[in-house]
Amino acid sequence: MGKFSWRKAAVVAAVVPLLALSACSSTGGKTDGSGSGAGGGQVASTERIKIALITHAAPGDTFWDILRKGAEEAAAKDNVELLYTSDPEGGRQAQLIQQAIDQKVAGIAVTLAKPDALKDVLKKAADAGIPVVSLNSGADVWKQVGAFTHFGSDENLAGAAVGEKLTSLGVKHPICVIMEQGNVALDSRCAGVKSKVPGTENLFVQGTDMTQVSSTVTAKLQATPDADAIIGLGAPFTLTINKAVESLGLQDKVKVASFDMNGELAQSIIDGKVAFTVDQQPWLQGYGAVDALWQVKRGGFHVGGGLPVLTGPSIIDQSSAPDVLKFAKEGIR
Repeated sequence: MGKFSWRKAAVVAAVVPLLALSACSSTGGKTDGSGSGAGGGQVASTERIKIALITHAAPGDTFWDILRKGAEEAAAKDNVELLYTSDPEGGRQAQLIQQAIDQKVAGIAVTLAKPDALKDVLKKAADAGIPVVSLNSGADVWKQVGAFTHFGSDENLAGAAVGEKLTSLGVKHPICVIMEQGNVALDSRCAGVKSKVPGTENLFVQGTDMTQVSSTVTAKLQATPDADAIIGLGAPFTLTINKAVESLGLQDKVKVASFDMNGELAQSIIDGKVAFTVDQQPWLQGYGAVDALWQVKRGGFHVGGGLPVLTGPSIIDQSSAPDVLKFAKEGIR
């Protein structure tokens, strides 16, 4: 991985404190309720507080189960009642933030996929004295909405890493599949790819309907005979895309690449069906965001020093996927 230029550009702004705790369970697709976790370590003796984690997760995307596991493990350690809610629509996500403010939570961790829809309500949080951190989406705008740090990957750098890897494989015309229009993080990923592979073409699909994803990808590949790679921006979508590539008999002509990780994708990389993925390590994002908000309550600490805490990108290919698979099976990669 040392040959990628993003290694030189990315600076880790702070160290996420990690403790060895037992993995806690999480049910996929849950959209509300509190996560207590099941960590086996010493629970903090500090006053129990409520922290809200509000994401733009869409139902069925396993990425968010991983992120939530990290948040729940930090909550278990920190004696935190975690209030987890999600909605992919910006206006409804703003309503969830308002509900958290009304509940007088001690801190808010929020994804900023659609920051324009959230900036006004996040100002209300600041006015109410509620500390905010962003995670996952919002690497370019977290300061503007009043967060004191951001946990995530620089999406443009991640996209550039994918573009460099594809270039090394001789790719000239990749298709970058965006499953949610208006999501600034996804746009940045594809822009990063295009910065290294100018022939990159974007394809928009409806990520909440995997049948539509498959049919749209199939039609695009049939209409684009010079396409030599296709990129999914999340593990479940890449797996669907790969099936479409195989159904057309194009697996020897069109390379499949991905962002993010789950167990099935790791196995597909090992099996040679997917060339590689770039992992932003969502477990770290969830863990770090909740723990950072607890640190504010614990001692007025502000992790990050006014800079983001980078959790990626990390390229996972056939040589490294076996080492990652064991953690993916635990639901933390």
